[in-house]
Amino acid sequence: MARIAGTDLPRNKRGVIGLTYIYGIGSSTAVQILKKVGVSEDTKISDWSDDNVRDITLLLQNDYKVEGQLRSEIQLNIKRLMDIGCYRGLRHRKGLPLRGQRTQTNARTRKGKRKTVANKKKATK
Repeated sequence: MARIAGTDLPRNKRGVIGLTYIYGIGSSTAVQILKKVGVSEDTKISDWSDDNVRDITLLLQNDYKVEGQLRSEIQLNIKRLMDIGCYRGLRHRKGLPLRGQRTQTNARTRKGKRKTVANKKKATK
């Protein structure tokens, strides 16, 4: 099992697909990484040599922010937005969508489970 950047990569998948299991690496970045290291995209991870794994690990450490380093940078960016009190920061603080989506309906993923509010009962005559 190849372990890169603290993530176990699946042995039975192609290199391009396997690298996307690492946080911060998408399909296009995976293609770039394998091209720089000189490994074929179609080679399965189980067929990688120890040298290939070491080269990929070194490349990720030197040239890319992945996993914990990337997560902490994103959290710091969100905290900065909240501290300066900009619109996006306020939306983060309130737990609402940031990018202009409607919130009267939908937005359940961001707002969480529904909080039911009881209606006022009408007075009988």
